[in-house]
Amino acid sequence: MTFRRAVYRFVRRVPRGFVVTYGQVAALVGAPRSARAVGGAMRHCPEDVPWHRVVNAQGRISRRRREAGMLTQRIRLEQEGVPLRRGRVVLERFRWEG
Repeated sequence: MTFRRAVYRFVRRVPRGFVVTYGQVAALVGAPRSARAVGGAMRHCPEDVPWHRVVNAQGRISRRRREAGMLTQRIRLEQEGVPLRRGRVVLERFRWEG
């Protein structure tokens, strides 16, 4: 299985109302030093992958070239019951341990 497929397979398992971090995904697919590669994979993910459930290590939405993508991610998370406080998800409460 390719790295990207492993990433997509894992992210598809993240339930509504929870998030994971790029580093967490990397570690759990067997590539603990590949958080940036997870970000690259998420930029090209299929439509059925809940990309909005992946945040950075601080619980923040990662910057994108288009601000609309950041807003879309925030809206989707809030619709699933994951609030952002001061621009951050409270990982202690909403992180999925997989």
